[in-house]
Amino acid sequence: MTNPDAELVIKNVLGGELEPCGTEPLTGFYRDGCCNTGDQDYGSHTICAVVTAEFLEHQQSIGNDLSTPVPQFGFPGLTPGDRWCVTALNWLRAYNDGAAAYVVLASTHERALELVPLAALQEHAVDVPSDPGFLA
Repeated sequence: MTNPDAELVIKNVLGGELEPCGTEPLTGFYRDGCCNTGDQDYGSHTICAVVTAEFLEHQQSIGNDLSTPVPQFGFPGLTPGDRWCVTALNWLRAYNDGAAAYVVLASTHERALELVPLAALQEHAVDVPSDPGFLA
């Protein structure tokens, strides 16, 4: 994956090339399906999360409503099982509170490591499930 701000190969937290996170719904700060980041992404939307009901409830409790659609910003609202590029800080808050979402490591941008230890991400690593129904 290349960064829209520069023509560089972007790495994931494992050191490989950043893989897409999700297209239904279309995620990413740049809405390119990847957890790309750049100078404009002050929130560092770098962690590819597979959200659970618990994670969504936690986010709502800290003032980050990820469930309610906001069409004017192209945000459909998330449901358990959706893959979404979340901010490193809010994922870390959920982790510290025992409500972290699953993480797709190959789709998580290496800049997430500026805030979140790799070991924490690895604790919640998951391959993208073919049937995410168990996340509800």
